[in-house]
Order: sequence, then structure tokens, then C-alpha cells
Amino acid sequence: MRASLAAAMLLCPLACAGPAGAQPKMNLEQTFADSLAAVPKEELAVSGGFYVPAYSSVAMSQGKLRVDFSVTLSVHNASETQALVVRRIAYFDTAGKQVESYLKAPVAVKPLATISVVIPTDDVRGGTGANFIVDWAATGEIAEPVVEALMVGGVANAHYAFISQGRPTRTVGKK
Repeated sequence: MRASLAAAMLLCPLACAGPAGAQPKMNLEQTFADSLAAVPKEELAVSGGFYVPAYSSVAMSQGKLRVDFSVTLSVHNASETQALVVRRIAYFDTAGKQVESYLKAPVAVKPLATISVVIPTDDVRGGTGANFIVDWAATGEIAEPVVEALMVGGVANAHYAFISQGRPTRTVGKK
């Protein structure tokens, strides 16, 4: 009886919680002002994109339990000398529908600086197959950015954290 009651208490918050609505929009330009530079006026001769798998929810216990995770997407400029222009950060759900767009206009990330987007644990709009698309550009040859998602969550006394690395979808140089 105690075990059943404990399991019910544990599962109830997960089962009773409906999908979270839209979260308050963060302003990357304000939040990461120290990491940003002016967008270069020169032609952006090199561009690329990343697909980043993210998991705002994960099924556990043979699919009987859903564990929700916070997701932090980080875009690292790996260049020591050149600004990285981030043109788009878009978040998609399991069905491929865009859930959120995080940039109103391109931003330039200073050399070796980072910007991040956080999806809180209670925002499960992305589901088990959530993902990001990140488009970037630069004025010339540049070290490829490092783009990854960190998921953190837990159930009862168990806590989990894992990283999903972005995969380049394309890189285009000036012809």
C-alpha cells in the first residue's frame, strides 16, 4: 500500500501537469550584451547551419513515466579573432513545427564568447524530439562554432544531465 501511494504521489505531478504555455521571451541582446559586438558591415562571405537535437521530455520506465528536462542551447564562437554572426535560432517540436524563434535580427558574438537560450523544465512544448536550427555567418574563414544543448532534469532522488552536440547541416564559402 505504501509503495503504491508513494508511486502515485511521485507520478501525479507529472501526469496532472498539462503542457506549459509559451514562456516569457528572453532578450538575447540584453542578456548577453557583454558577449556581443556590432554586426559587421562587410559582406558575410561564409555561412553555415547546425541541427541540434534537444529533449525537453524523455520517456522512462518502459514509457510509463515522462521526465521533463530544462534545455540550455549554447552557441560558442570558437574563433579567437573574428566575430560570429548568428542569423537564426529556432526551436522546433517533435512534429517539426516551429515553437519559438529567438532572434529578431542577426547578432554578432565576440571572439571566444557564448550566447545561450534556456527552455525551462515546465516548458514541454518541444516534446521528446525537440530540436534547434542555428544559422550563422562570418566575413571570412572562421573556426566552426560549437553548438550544443545541455539537458538537466530528474525524478525523485535521481538527477540526470546530458549533452547533445549540434551537427553541421551546411557550410558555404564565397565562390
